[in-house]
Amino acid sequence: MATGGATPQSIEEYIAAFSSEVQAILERIRLTIAKAAPEAQQTISYRIPTFALSGALVYFAAFKKHIGFYPPVTGDAGLEKAIAPYAGEKGNLSSHSISRSHTA
Repeated sequence: MATGGATPQSIEEYIAAFSSEVQAILERIRLTIAKAAPEAQQTISYRIPTFALSGALVYFAAFKKHIGFYPPVTGDAGLEKAIAPYAGEKGNLSSHSISRSHTA
């Protein structure tokens, strides 16, 4: 989060804590997820924006130098194998891995 303050109570409150440039990125992510999963509940979990649909669907967050995107992919061996080249060390999908894999 932009500050070490209290846990935001909504995704709107979370997004509002950032600069306008970061707000635009976070809002684009939020709208994309909402369009793909309109029935998902928007909430805050682990102090970051979360979309839930029969459990966590995806988490996302802004940090000092990057945006984190955390899809909890488990239980689908084919999907797990497909995203393996992009998997970050903390359950995230890493754009750094994506960039390297397409330039290698």
